[in-house]
Amino acid sequence: MSSVDNIESIANKDKPLSLVERIARPNILSLVPYRCARDDYSEGVLLDANENSFGSPLASPEHQKLSRYPCPHQLSLKTSYAKFRSSQIPHVTIKAEQIFCGVGSDEAIDLLLRIFCAPSTQDSILITPPTYGMYSVCAKINDVAIVKVPLTPDFDLPIEEILAAATPNVKLIFICSPGNPTSKAVPIDAISELCQRFTDGIVVADEAYIDFCQPEQSALNLVPSFQNLVVLQTMSKAFGLAGIRCGYAISSNEHLIQIMNNVKAPYNLNQLTSDLALDVLTSEAVLAKMKSHVAQILAERVSLEKSLAALPFVVKVYPSDANFLLFRLENSAQEAYKRMADVGAVVTRYRGTELHCDECIRVTVGTPEENKAFLQQLVLAWDYIQQQRSQ
Repeated sequence: MSSVDNIESIANKDKPLSLVERIARPNILSLVPYRCARDDYSEGVLLDANENSFGSPLASPEHQKLSRYPCPHQLSLKTSYAKFRSSQIPHVTIKAEQIFCGVGSDEAIDLLLRIFCAPSTQDSILITPPTYGMYSVCAKINDVAIVKVPLTPDFDLPIEEILAAATPNVKLIFICSPGNPTSKAVPIDAISELCQRFTDGIVVADEAYIDFCQPEQSALNLVPSFQNLVVLQTMSKAFGLAGIRCGYAISSNEHLIQIMNNVKAPYNLNQLTSDLALDVLTSEAVLAKMKSHVAQILAERVSLEKSLAALPFVVKVYPSDANFLLFRLENSAQEAYKRMADVGAVVTRYRGTELHCDECIRVTVGTPEENKAFLQQLVLAWDYIQQQRSQ
C-alpha cells in the first residue's frame, strides 16, 4: 500500500459512518451493481445488448425504438419530475440525483425493505394501522418482522408511542399521508418530529394522494432538512396514470438513492411508461388538464360528502384529504358493499376488517354520473338489507 493509500485508509477509519452505512445490510453496501455498455454509450451503431437489430414488428415509427432497452438511468424523467415538484414548492429545489424512478411506489417500498432489513433476523419495520397494505405484504415476502403502533381512533399519529416502539431493530417507519384507508393527511410537523427523534432509521412518507392536498402539506418541504427521510410519490392518482405504473422515491440522502439504483433491476421502468410520464411532465397543457381534473375531484368530494352525510343510515363520513371518502354505516356495511357490487355493478371497498374502521366502506370520488349511481345503489342496498331482516 502506498503512503497516500495508507493516509486515505486511516482517514476513512476515523470518519464516522453515515446513517446508510450504519443501518443498511452489509451485502447491499458492498454490492457491485449490474452494468452494461449502455451505461456509457447510448448512440451510434449499438451492438452491445443482443437486441433485435431489425426492429420491432409493430408498424408505427414511434414503436420502432421499442426494440432497444430503455435508459437504465431515466435521467430525463428524473429531471422533469424534479422541475415539476420544485415549481410547486419554491423554497425547495429537488435534484435529479435525489430521485429514484420505479414501478409505482410499490417497487420503492420493496427495495427499501431489501436494502435495510435482513430476512429472518430481528430487523423490522414499523407501521401505523389502519394503513396501506403493501407495507405488510412486502415485509412478509421478505421475511421481515412488523411492529404495529395503531393510529388513534381519529386517525392521528401517536408520536410518543411510535418512538417508544422504535427499538434499534426498527429500520423503517412507514407513514402514509394522506392515509389509506383513513384519507387523513399527517401534519408535516409530526413527520418532522419523527425525523428529528428517530435518528437510527429511515422515515418513509408515502404520499400517493398528496396532490389532493396543498403543496405545503407535502413532506417534500422537509427533504432538505433530513437525511433520514424518503418521500414516496406516484403518477397513479392525481395524474390519472395508474396504468403506466410509475412512481418515485425522493430523498436528500443521495447515497440512499444511489443504493436504490444499485439494487433495482437494470431496466426496471419500461420505455412506454417513461415516454408517457415525460410527455405529461413536459407539457404545460397536459399539466393544466391534470390540475383541472384534481379541482373537479375536490368539488365532487364536497358534494359526495354532503350527500352521504344526509343519509340517515350513515353514521359518520370522515374528513378527507384524498380522492376518496371513508364512511361508516349503522350496520351491515359488508352486506351493502356486496349488494352494490353484485346487483348494482357499483364496486367500492369494504374496510370493516381494518382497525378503527368497523362498518366502514371506502369509496373513490367518481364523476358526477358515477357518484349518482353509487348513491342510488347504496340506498337500494340498504333498503333491501333492512327488508330482508324484517321478514
